[in-house]
Amino acid sequence: QLQLVESGGGLVQPGGSLRLSCLTSGLTLDYYAMGWFRQAPGKEREGVSCISSIPNHTWYDDSVKGRFTISRDNAKETVYLEMNNLRPEDTAVYYCAADGSLNHCSPYTFPYDHWGQGTQVTVSS
Repeated sequence: QLQLVESGGGLVQPGGSLRLSCLTSGLTLDYYAMGWFRQAPGKEREGVSCISSIPNHTWYDDSVKGRFTISRDNAKETVYLEMNNLRPEDTAVYYCAADGSLNHCSPYTFPYDHWGQGTQVTVSS
């Protein structure tokens, strides 16, 4: 059974850093496009970053460009989201998502078939 489990969230001060991990099981990560999304209270889930199954293709929302870095370690079946210079507006539940039908990852939620349970990120002083 395919599972995605996020970890690494927490409380951090503005300007701080966190690294989120998405450990996958039940799939061969090499063949999956992966996305990170977030949802703040009262807001819709939005795309943060994604990484394709083809090499060297990533996407970032403008709000996180230059601060967040997505990466994947197919051997460890894990996708990461390194988040630096965090801001209060980054506060949200962060979700990873997987889709085996995409060559190029999508910044939108609808193509993704599989989702993790989410991890809370709170940026506050």
